[in-house]
Amino acid sequence: MNASAAVPDVLAPGVRVVFCGINPGRASTAAGAPFANPRNDFWRLVHAAGFTPRLLEPQEAGELVRYGVGLTNAARRTTRGSGDLRKADFAGAVERLEEIARSLSPVAIGFVGKTAYTGPFGGHVEYGLQEASLGGTALLVLPSTSPANAAVRWDERLRWFRALRELIS
Repeated sequence: MNASAAVPDVLAPGVRVVFCGINPGRASTAAGAPFANPRNDFWRLVHAAGFTPRLLEPQEAGELVRYGVGLTNAARRTTRGSGDLRKADFAGAVERLEEIARSLSPVAIGFVGKTAYTGPFGGHVEYGLQEASLGGTALLVLPSTSPANAAVRWDERLRWFRALRELIS
C-alpha cells in the first residue's frame, strides 16, 4: 500500500490476517524486506505456528498473500530500535490500519510487539486479544520477535502466534 516505504507493505484482497510490526529496523531497510535481521524470529514463528507451509526468507515476503497473510508496520521510519521512535512517527497509523481493516476485511490484525499497538492507539496493553476492534477485525497483541526481546522465551512467543492462528481458522 505504501510503495515509497523502505520496506513496503505486503497486502492484497483475501488476506485473513495482517501482521503489524513496530517499524523497520536497519537490517530490514538495507534488505528492502520485512523482519530481515537474521536473529529476528518472525519468519520462524510464522512457519512454526502454521501460517506458512514452509519457512520463508524475508525476500519472499510477497509469497505471504498466497497463504492469506499480510504485513504492515505501525511506523515507517527506520530506527536502530523501537525506543528511538517518537509519537510523531505513528501519526496516521490508526487511519492506515482502519483503511486496511475496511478495504481488506482481515479476520484479525496481529501486532508484533506491544509498541506496535500502543504507538498508534496509546494506553497500556497486555498480550492477547484486545477489547477494541476495527470494524469486524479483531486486534491481537503478540510478543515482539525482535532479538532485543529475548526476555520472552520462544515457546511463549509461539503460544501467542498459535493463538492468533486459531483465531483466524
